[in-house]
Amino acid sequence: MLDPITPELNPALRELIAARAVKRGRFQLASGREASFYIDAKQVVLDAHGAMLVGRAILERLQAAGPLPAAVGGMSIGADPITAAVVTMAGIAGLPLKGFMVRKEPKGHGLQRFIEGPVEPGQRVVIVEDVVTTGGSSLLAIDRALEFGLIVERLVTVIDRLAGGREALAARGIPLESLVTIRDLGIDPDAA
Repeated sequence: MLDPITPELNPALRELIAARAVKRGRFQLASGREASFYIDAKQVVLDAHGAMLVGRAILERLQAAGPLPAAVGGMSIGADPITAAVVTMAGIAGLPLKGFMVRKEPKGHGLQRFIEGPVEPGQRVVIVEDVVTTGGSSLLAIDRALEFGLIVERLVTVIDRLAGGREALAARGIPLESLVTIRDLGIDPDAA
């Protein structure tokens, strides 16, 4: 088991996200919406220190919620570094946690699956995301996992844009947890 995360880590993660991931300007989001800021979480999750902070924070949440799920994973490519960070931190702690990836399209050869990784139908899993806006890609990842036969318990995102994703997931019975919201980053969701 990991030592509990010290209180300094969440502020460190918030500071890293604010410094590296938040971009100001006019941006078209994947949801089709236009925004006055963009969150590029890959600037954090593909950094050694950021990956460690994210991996530990999510693993700590998984441990606190009760029995560890069999696996974590999500939509490629956004969830891939997060999945790797969480699985790596679990390995360091000696915990039996697996990872999986959800493809946007199945491979045209081999097993031709949407789900890749050492998971099996019937296993409990948690979906991970870098940023949740409206929840569209999260819901697609959840649908693919359910079609495969996985039991999706919840979704954990690094950043919640507070733009309807939580409500869309709740409507499907999937709780959303976030490490940071845009409000934590000093961004007013109504002015975004």
